[in-house]
Amino acid sequence: MTLKRLSVVLLACLTLSACGGVDPNSPLGQRKAIFKQMLKTGEDLGGMLRGRIPFDGPKFADGAVKLDALSHEPWKHFPQVREEDHTSAKDDVWQKQARFQEMARTLEGATGELVIASQVQPYKASNLGPAVQKVEDACSACHKEFRDH
Repeated sequence: MTLKRLSVVLLACLTLSACGGVDPNSPLGQRKAIFKQMLKTGEDLGGMLRGRIPFDGPKFADGAVKLDALSHEPWKHFPQVREEDHTSAKDDVWQKQARFQEMARTLEGATGELVIASQVQPYKASNLGPAVQKVEDACSACHKEFRDH
């Protein structure tokens, strides 16, 4: 009897989890995946500068290049009309498209500057810190204006 109950509970959990998932090939799924990669990469860079992760100059420079490439990607996965799926994006993304695109370009510019700063050797926190902060500030500003939570 216990095995039967366990099977029913497991089946119910699997069914419910399938209903709440985001299609990874949908625009929402694609941009979420990109934003997660950006977050992980940015956290690693910030972690190196703040001592949470051992600093590795070449790895930092590679991370800056990766973050710069990623920063150009999510915007193409915002459809012209808001999708029906639950998303963290506010309606303002679609209602204030010019402002949203401006902030996207600001982030792209900041990641480009980070790449340039990461090519200066010897690696110095005094060069890299402000560039990382500029990227973090660009992300934060956009989240405050266009993200639901």
